[in-house]
Amino acid sequence: MSLPQAPKPAKLVISLFMKKKRLIDSVAVQLIEKFGLVDIISPWFSFNYTTYYKTEMGAPLFRRVLTFKKLIKQSALSDIKITTNSLEQQYLLNSDRMINIDPGYMLQERFVLATGKNFAHRIYIGKNIYADLTLIYTKGAFQKLPWTYPDYADKEMLSCLELVRKKYTEDLKQII
Repeated sequence: MSLPQAPKPAKLVISLFMKKKRLIDSVAVQLIEKFGLVDIISPWFSFNYTTYYKTEMGAPLFRRVLTFKKLIKQSALSDIKITTNSLEQQYLLNSDRMINIDPGYMLQERFVLATGKNFAHRIYIGKNIYADLTLIYTKGAFQKLPWTYPDYADKEMLSCLELVRKKYTEDLKQII
């Protein structure tokens, strides 16, 4: 028989992409108000893996990843996604988003993103939100899965997520 165990807290990771880099300043302030101090800010990444957002957001698009000092409960992910969706709504131009905000969390063994879209590999976590198992960590590195978005399988992004995982591991040592 398996005995239920409390899940470990997770490292909140929020990825943002936009055409106008200056938007990061005001959005980051709002995210800090909601989720606390930031501890990692990635460099800017070019976002050129898909044309899916081009009609709505324009091009070129740029991505930046933020992580937060305070660890979260894994069960908070659906509420966080609702919060970030609401924040996206504040940055509409003629009903088109100017910014896309993708929240997720890091654990030692996996990286998970939140989404409002169902699919075979996504697990419903409440409030019309699904958890997308995006990457797994095994054999000393992140491994992409058949459904991993190409931008999350990119070498630069994986290097960034390695740093996030390392910081998360250090954070866990402080609380355990």
